[in-house]
Amino acid sequence: MIKKFDFLVIGSGIAGMSFALKVAHKGKVALVCKTELEEANTYFAQGGVASVTNTLVDNFEKHIEDTMIAGDWISDRGAVEKVVREAPAQIQELINWGVEFDKNEKGDFDLHREGGHSEFRILHHKDNTGAEIQDSLIRAVKQHPNITVLENHFAIEILTQHHLGVTVTRQTPDIECYGAYILDQKTGLVDTYLAKVTLMATGGVGAVYQTTTNPLVATGDGIAMVYRAKGTVKDMEFIQFHPTALYHPGDRPSFLITEAMRGYGAVLRTMDGKEFMQKYDSRLSLAPRDIVARAIDNEMKNRGDEHVYLDVTHKNAEETKKHFPNIYEKCLSLGIDITKDYIPVAPAAHYLCGGIKVDLNACSSISRLYAVGECSCTGLHGGNRLASNSLIEAVVYADAAARHSLSVIDKYEYNGKIPEWNDEGTRSPEEMVLITQSVKEVGQIMSTYVGIVRSDLRLKRAWDRLDIIYEETESLFKRSKVSKEICELRNMVNTGYLIMRQAMERKESRGLHYTIDYPHVKE
Repeated sequence: MIKKFDFLVIGSGIAGMSFALKVAHKGKVALVCKTELEEANTYFAQGGVASVTNTLVDNFEKHIEDTMIAGDWISDRGAVEKVVREAPAQIQELINWGVEFDKNEKGDFDLHREGGHSEFRILHHKDNTGAEIQDSLIRAVKQHPNITVLENHFAIEILTQHHLGVTVTRQTPDIECYGAYILDQKTGLVDTYLAKVTLMATGGVGAVYQTTTNPLVATGDGIAMVYRAKGTVKDMEFIQFHPTALYHPGDRPSFLITEAMRGYGAVLRTMDGKEFMQKYDSRLSLAPRDIVARAIDNEMKNRGDEHVYLDVTHKNAEETKKHFPNIYEKCLSLGIDITKDYIPVAPAAHYLCGGIKVDLNACSSISRLYAVGECSCTGLHGGNRLASNSLIEAVVYADAAARHSLSVIDKYEYNGKIPEWNDEGTRSPEEMVLITQSVKEVGQIMSTYVGIVRSDLRLKRAWDRLDIIYEETESLFKRSKVSKEICELRNMVNTGYLIMRQAMERKESRGLHYTIDYPHVKE
């Protein structure tokens, strides 16, 4: 079937939903979500939202400077200034939609401070800020008569001139997006969604790694779709890893063991119980996140171990339970009493700084296609994301995309010449086992060779291994009936390839990209 909407929004986190709410007064919006609305990276964001609100001690210049330093000076200054200066107004928008940020007894925002910030400027809701934002936006979206929520729908590819028989290459100057082919997972049918404007808001890529803190929907779908449509993708080598995720094979996503535990006095040890951080940094277990992640990775690789330990057994047991009730309960459920036992931890993929390249209006290199949130590369993060800058980036750029698309949408028509999806193909019973195995292999390749510490040799090996899976997957895709599983695998392979190739192209250690062949040069 052919369906027509003024706005097609692919992805339902903070970026997709806030855009939908800002344009819905102008026309019909389709909000496409591959599982349920709750399952987005936004929902799992524990930290908060960075914004200058206490102007007595804080100012825009300090937040801009903190962001530039964190990004290793690769950040686009225009993007940084935009996000920082527009943040307070967007915080107010979130509050208008029902988000409640914690206040102190005076009625002011209860601000936190996180690593890399020179002032207290993190607004939060307890330790589940993302869930509070997501819940508030879901309520607002469901109440809007112009927004059609399509849960359990999966976008397969975006529609361009390519579908009209035109040869489209990376050099084609005027690629246009006319909507997307979307799979209804309940019926198994693929419908043609024609749109005047399409917004990509599909989130991150953590699930291409074996261990990740992201929900498993984070398979890089939007980035892969745009790349296949010959759009520009940038800075994919900058993957932020969290150093201490609970090591429990089979748990995906991984449970986070907060950095606050190291601040409280927890010590990192190898599997034979020896401390090791003294070899890497004078701040020991309290060194910055990327240094700790690299140190753990190095110990694991050199020793052939699957994890290291975090030891908090020397602290007062009752104090530990009081400070970390959730971590205590979670570990206990796995038979680990953190007051007596070491906690097994390993680094996990956490956040992507790159993605679909966009300008200050959130426009991608493909006309009529916008990208917002973690799947986009605005230039804000550069080589490394400053804590809590991501949720605010999503709303600021959703606002920019809304303003720009509202100003141009009347010029656009639907393209009725797009052919309907060709649903040929057969499904064999062995297909699922092939897909499941390939997904595991992609995760192993990425975690082993394109992880925290890289080298030319490791990247070349990843390239060779991934190439085989790519050929197998494309062949399977062409002869099978389309399914969410085969599409996700394709997207993971594409995304893994982009991370690996852009890592190969950066012949230096910069930000989160660390390679032993090009050690970091100190200025």
